[in-house]
Amino acid sequence: MVPMWFFPVAIACGNTVVLKPSEKDPSAALWLAALWTEAGLPPGVFNVLQGDKTAVDELLTNPTIKSVSFVGSTPIAQYVYATGTAAGKRVQALGGAKNHAVILPDADLDLAADAMVNAGFGSAGERCMAISACVAVGPIADDLVAKIAERTTPLKIGDGTKNSDMGPLVTKAHRDKVASYIDAGESAGAKVVVDGRTVQADGGANGFWLGPTLLDNVTPDMSVYKDEIFGPVLSVVRVETYDEALDLINSNPYGNGTAIFTNDGGAARRFQNEVEVGMVGINVPIPVPMAYYSFGGWKASLFGDSHAHGMDGVHFFTRQKAITTRWLDPSHGGINLGFPTN
Repeated sequence: MVPMWFFPVAIACGNTVVLKPSEKDPSAALWLAALWTEAGLPPGVFNVLQGDKTAVDELLTNPTIKSVSFVGSTPIAQYVYATGTAAGKRVQALGGAKNHAVILPDADLDLAADAMVNAGFGSAGERCMAISACVAVGPIADDLVAKIAERTTPLKIGDGTKNSDMGPLVTKAHRDKVASYIDAGESAGAKVVVDGRTVQADGGANGFWLGPTLLDNVTPDMSVYKDEIFGPVLSVVRVETYDEALDLINSNPYGNGTAIFTNDGGAARRFQNEVEVGMVGINVPIPVPMAYYSFGGWKASLFGDSHAHGMDGVHFFTRQKAITTRWLDPSHGGINLGFPTN
């Protein structure tokens, strides 16, 4: 999915493309290349390069490559941006995220709980727009946590052939890393309301299973709150006021996506104007804009001046050229050392 934020616009704008997929899932890129060939795209327009950091560094420094688009963690995004721009390239490097959803006391808690489960655990939490911090404002926290837990517990975990709601994580190492954040949060004082570490999955015994996990009473000093976990872990942070919720989001180093749940239009308008995040949802938990708008965050979630697709994508994959012409008549001759006026 992620490369398709970029290469359709790049090709439509007249460029050729080299796609370097993650070495953890190399086959999908080859499938996309086969589809392009089947559709009649000329050879050499869409290319796939497999490899690790060596391949990446070649793309970042090779003078025949004019621009680089990247999506990944913030440290790697910083590296890609710094290396590519030092080599004179345009770079749009989308980094990590810690997306918050603010639930105001006037919100419909049933709809908000549905949204938190869908946005927190969809794709096993392995997407940059996942909600990982649920900010409960005022006296609603107990009811909200109960409703989220009620919806989380029945979820079916298993492989994709068995009508499951959620599948495994991408690797065993990543599964264990996500589980270690749950351990750390529990040790730091967070309450484990729903524990995905003990999930009984309907799938292979050696699968990288980790069930949806709901933590309550999470505080901003905990690693489970501070770090991008990229897994099915939803942390509930309790605050007393809207202003506390806003300060929590604006003080976070990431600024990819956020949402507010409320029935108060004034509160929604204030939030969309005051929050320092690139993509904002009003009663929309995953505020991914339509493709004719551009996708991307602020702060440590984006390095570069251009967001993905939309008009930003067109600008990124094209270069402006100004051409001044004049068809001369013999009467236009003569010497004039002044600044041209027409």
